[in-house]
Amino acid sequence: MGSLSTSSASKAFPPGVHVPSLTWFRNDKTQEIDWDIQTKHIEFLVSSGLHGIVLAGTNGEAVTLTPEEKSKLVSTTREVATRLGRPELPITMGCGGGCTRDVIGETVLAHKAGADFALVLVPSYFHFAMDSDAIVAFFEELADSSPVPIVVYNFPGVAAGLDVNSEMLSRLGRHANIVGVKLTCGGIAKVARVAAEFAPEKFAALAGQSDWLVPAMAVGSVGTITGVANLYPRVCLEIFDLYRAGKTKEAEAAQLALAKMEWGFAKGGINGTKWIVAKLLGYPLEGCHCRRPYPVYADAQKQAWIEQTVQPLQETELRLVKGASK
Repeated sequence: MGSLSTSSASKAFPPGVHVPSLTWFRNDKTQEIDWDIQTKHIEFLVSSGLHGIVLAGTNGEAVTLTPEEKSKLVSTTREVATRLGRPELPITMGCGGGCTRDVIGETVLAHKAGADFALVLVPSYFHFAMDSDAIVAFFEELADSSPVPIVVYNFPGVAAGLDVNSEMLSRLGRHANIVGVKLTCGGIAKVARVAAEFAPEKFAALAGQSDWLVPAMAVGSVGTITGVANLYPRVCLEIFDLYRAGKTKEAEAAQLALAKMEWGFAKGGINGTKWIVAKLLGYPLEGCHCRRPYPVYADAQKQAWIEQTVQPLQETELRLVKGASK
């Protein structure tokens, strides 16, 4: 296997609020990516001031995307960011596959497309064989060959229950080309243990949702990768900025308001998330469906519930938008 470059090895994952961008598809038999809506959404995310964009993550329906689509998502995002005056915006691409060889190939693709980091789940098809040694060996072999730094994506819910525990993170964090972990397991104690062992520039812990951003930052997290930022990026940024400025009471109050709203995203699923984002941002509702066989979010009661749950923060987001434009 080829060795990693020194520049890749030394690049720290940037602190802040990163968004796992949704992927938008046409409402026809082919369900090709709708590049008009996709570009409009990327423009919205870049313009909001978010610290980074993640493409082909869980919210982006990674398992349904081809390598060519992933590559174009990255290049399109870089083009938009450059046009909007943010050419150095950190871009992370979700990289996955059933075997180590294929995941290495995806990191090469990410690098060629212009991504800065790779977010990588544990391969889980043969979950019954993936003990802790196998998981660690996978990430170390991947990191040895990847031309971009690796962020471990710990999400047991979509990886057949496989969990990267604190002992494994302690080992992986020592690798020069593994720079962080996204904890969608909700493991706040892992954040504390990572922060106790590593400087954030070496190996950073990120909350996998924004509804526990303040508690995570209190024990050393550098930020979050949150789907909520697809709709309310400035609300998420405000919580991050308030806490970093030492305004903990204000940050806690904003966190509680966000936590109530975020339940809509959690319970609504990806299809519910896409529906409410499209509705509140004014995108065509016929283009909000996930790639099949993910079911359509068509139940009127569910739609009414998610709108009622999510809408209360819309006024706050609009206030922050107006404040930023002054």
